[in-house]
Amino acid sequence: MTGFGSGEASSSRLKISVEMASVNRKQAELVINLPRTLASLEPQIRAGILEVFSRGRITVQVAVEQVGGARSTLQVDDHLATEYYQAFQLLQRIWSQQAVPFQAADLLRAPGVFTVKEDSVSIQDVEPLLEDALSDAFSRLLDMQNLEGARLRSDLRDRLDALRARVEQIEAHAPRVKDRYRQQLHKRLHDAGVNTHLDDERLLREFAIFAERCDISEELTRLQSHFDQFLRYFNQDEPVGRSLDFLCQEVNRELNTIGSKANDATIAHAVVEAKTELEKIREQVQNVQ
Repeated sequence: MTGFGSGEASSSRLKISVEMASVNRKQAELVINLPRTLASLEPQIRAGILEVFSRGRITVQVAVEQVGGARSTLQVDDHLATEYYQAFQLLQRIWSQQAVPFQAADLLRAPGVFTVKEDSVSIQDVEPLLEDALSDAFSRLLDMQNLEGARLRSDLRDRLDALRARVEQIEAHAPRVKDRYRQQLHKRLHDAGVNTHLDDERLLREFAIFAERCDISEELTRLQSHFDQFLRYFNQDEPVGRSLDFLCQEVNRELNTIGSKANDATIAHAVVEAKTELEKIREQVQNVQ
């Protein structure tokens, strides 16, 4: 599910900012952007996120700021400066009359003599602040996802009711298929000049074979069981996206079987409408955690 959350934590020296964003994905995918000095904390952050999220693309952005600006120190490489000075003296002897007086300012242009080093941030100082900032961002992200989850649950209930209504139409029409086939079979034989009665043994045998072949009672029973399982998942707090996705596959399998066994235009039409509703449910299920 989509969502966004941010969090901050600070001390007298540091300020940690965290932003977390999630978008829909069928699998779990994490993108964690940390300062290089904190790269060793990535496995810990990743493990914490995967304990909660099983689907979706989660992006985490962490920024570290030193309060009052970064502290820097000037360092001088005196050994390198001495080598520069000795090299200059050597050139003076070589150039003799063309010698140029050596000045200390010349060392400012010499690479490596003077360097400015910023104080590094220790992981020990950052870790407790980062944990607090991550917790705040995580909580806000979950709050936003819970709001979206409530809307998804309501929408899925409505779509499931529409799907159930289609299946109930199929269940109500199914008994008529057998009666109509028996009447049509008797009529065809009569039109062909074959005199038979509805209780003729051969006619009854043919009808029994057809009735067994087009019986969809098992598929209808399994569908009702799947629908009940849908409702149970709607009332659970843990991630159920994968389970709902699997149920959609099973419902689709039962509808396909009904369509192939029913041998009836009315049922075939109802199956098409039911699968249309199921596809809408499947699309929404991809957004469920």
